[in-house]
Amino acid sequence: MSIVLDGSNGVTFPNGSNPQAAPSKVLQVVNATTTTQIAITSGSASTGLTASITPLFSTSKVLLNISQQYHIGNSTSANCYGYFYVQRNGTTIYTGNTAEVQLSSGTELAGRWALTWLDSPASTSSTTYTVYFTVSSGNGTVINNYSIPASITLMEISQ
Repeated sequence: MSIVLDGSNGVTFPNGSNPQAAPSKVLQVVNATTTTQIAITSGSASTGLTASITPLFSTSKVLLNISQQYHIGNSTSANCYGYFYVQRNGTTIYTGNTAEVQLSSGTELAGRWALTWLDSPASTSSTTYTVYFTVSSGNGTVINNYSIPASITLMEISQ
């Protein structure tokens, strides 16, 4: 078994001989939580849930595990629709169904939204993932209500 030392690429190990170079290994884990309440009456806003990871390899994947609590009250006369979406460095990589959260007038809904998503950032630069929520109308939409922690976990998976 040999290793290759290259001035521009560093050390290259034969495939599978080094846990960091072997395919499908978790290389690092980053976790962030928040309990900060965010009120949204209409439009889009960050839920306050964000985390950054710097992949070791441009071929790595990033596995996102997200859990976010919400509470929506709709006292308007129209139906209220809302959904979560996720951005990587300002670019949307996941958009939920526009009726993920749907309320008729005069109702309230509380729940927890969860997402597992495999992303391919193709970068070795710091990569920031941020969760957003969009609501069509209503009043009293609160994200991270009741001080229940929301969390995002990022795992770099070697390829």
